[in-house]
Amino acid sequence: MWFKKLLISSVLCTSMILGSATGIYAASTAYTVQKGDTYWIISQKLDVPITGLMAANNATQSTIIYPGQKIVVPQYAAHIVTAGETYWKISQKYGVDINELMSLNGANANSYLYIGQKIKIPANSKPYITYKNYTVVKGDTYWSISNKFGIPLAELLKANNLSQSAWPNIGDIVKIPVHNVPIKSTPGAKYGEALDWWTEAQYVIPTGADFEVYDFSTGKSFFARRTTGANHADCETLTAGDTKKMKEIWGGKFSWVTRPVIIKYNGRKIAASMSSMPHAGNDAGAGGEWTSWRSGDYGAGINNDWVKNNGINGVFDIHFLNSTRHKDGKVDANHQASIKISAGLK
Repeated sequence: MWFKKLLISSVLCTSMILGSATGIYAASTAYTVQKGDTYWIISQKLDVPITGLMAANNATQSTIIYPGQKIVVPQYAAHIVTAGETYWKISQKYGVDINELMSLNGANANSYLYIGQKIKIPANSKPYITYKNYTVVKGDTYWSISNKFGIPLAELLKANNLSQSAWPNIGDIVKIPVHNVPIKSTPGAKYGEALDWWTEAQYVIPTGADFEVYDFSTGKSFFARRTTGANHADCETLTAGDTKKMKEIWGGKFSWVTRPVIIKYNGRKIAASMSSMPHAGNDAGAGGEWTSWRSGDYGAGINNDWVKNNGINGVFDIHFLNSTRHKDGKVDANHQASIKISAGLK
């Protein structure tokens, strides 16, 4: 019932992401204060804990709210209970405090769970890291393992107390950092989440991810893949048809001009900025290997072109909140301005 109440309440904007039948969904919203509202009344209307509601708005017992004021309603996920689960197991799965989990669901030490029951999960306002183990198989390198799990090589080595010269052996157990990035609310359904590149976006959209690029201004879209990139995402279109659509958005040509875009991946919409100029690659050569020619006057070097027959040589840039340029490690003001537009921050 809490989710139904949320949908019919007077809200400024609402967004929803659905998972599988045994997975999770999450909702976030901004609420416009009505005459006579208090934090307590709003918490009852939207069926959210008053403590969480006040914390999300930095409010205290003496805070006054006014009609027309916009307040943040904290995001909660919902979990569908499966066989054998307990509140303890669920709290460990989501990395939340068991007492907070039980309080949020009006449960106590004597409460039972049943299969198919939906329970609320406290929102994690900041990203957090958990770990899992991976067993090395033939052909693995630490570089290939880092690519397999979408994490920087340096981070993988640090998590396992290894040096740059270390080499894995078959059967070794490698600790893999898993970045859990909570869904963020947006000012409206048309906007994307403003995810920090360094702590959030690069893990939500890992190397190797295929996604849809949605142009914020025209509504046109195409598909691409993140193939490389550390300071920001270096990407390639999936097909020649996608390249044609990309060029249409930029007026029929490749361009360094930045445009606000939204990256649609894994049920999420992420605010981003993109330029469509391919560079540093050769579609005729093998990706990741030495080539005598690379686009954009890059000259000979490592070929940054892995997706073949897509009509472009090399990669184009997609920036996220606080990402930087590869050439000098500095933030690009034009890209950041476009990101604010697609995130609804200006």
